[in-house]
Amino acid sequence: MAAYMVAVCEITNMTPDMKVYAQKSAALVAKLGGKYVVRGPAAETIEGEILIGKMLVISEFPSMADLNAFVKGDEYQNEIKPLRAGTGNYHVAFYEGAAS
Repeated sequence: MAAYMVAVCEITNMTPDMKVYAQKSAALVAKLGGKYVVRGPAAETIEGEILIGKMLVISEFPSMADLNAFVKGDEYQNEIKPLRAGTGNYHVAFYEGAAS
């Protein structure tokens, strides 16, 4: 069953390291069988204010095990995630796909 990572990101300090983070995390997502469903700011906010000025990232992985391998693996935790330190506020959750 597919698994999804949903991240609401508020970038407050775009650093050169943050750009490297975006490239390296995208490469690792692909390497582990994932893909981006959504990656960027809203095209239009039609209700509420929580998402104004935020980026939404929705990543799909073949399984929860694959998603965990991405986020909890050594490569992301030790080499990639530290690149985004001090760049903003991040809210991240995992979701299981709907049963078909």
